[in-house]
Amino acid sequence: MTVIGIGAGIAISSIGIFALVTSFGIQDFPIDETVEVGDFNNFQFRAVQSTEENLIITGKSFHVTLVTPGDGLKIPGLDFKEELDIQFFVLEEGDIRIEIQNTGDSPLELKGTIRALNDPILFTYHLLVITSGVVIIGFSAAFSARKPRGF
Repeated sequence: MTVIGIGAGIAISSIGIFALVTSFGIQDFPIDETVEVGDFNNFQFRAVQSTEENLIITGKSFHVTLVTPGDGLKIPGLDFKEELDIQFFVLEEGDIRIEIQNTGDSPLELKGTIRALNDPILFTYHLLVITSGVVIIGFSAAFSARKPRGF
């Protein structure tokens, strides 16, 4: 039984380490969503300087607000019809906010790619997973060294 616990602890720690290593740096987040009639969708993320962002919005009519840091691209809540292709380079690192509201009578299609940094809370989450795997390994190793009474 203790071998199973040690194996499970190693597997959990390995998954945590893999997730931690792959979460560093700039990540690509693909967007392929549908916004129903009258619904609202927003994206808020921390972008890195000199990354390219793109989003294509297709539908009857929609309202878009885009705010980028510094002197970057800004769309101050304008109405659009049929299609809007937003492609821009981030001039300054910071938070980007995109708000989209479907004002037409058919669903909107959102497609594109956001390049951003992961949320810092995920770093803590990965460390928690790694720590739980190490704790399982420790308890299993302790049980294999000396079995407590009743086990």
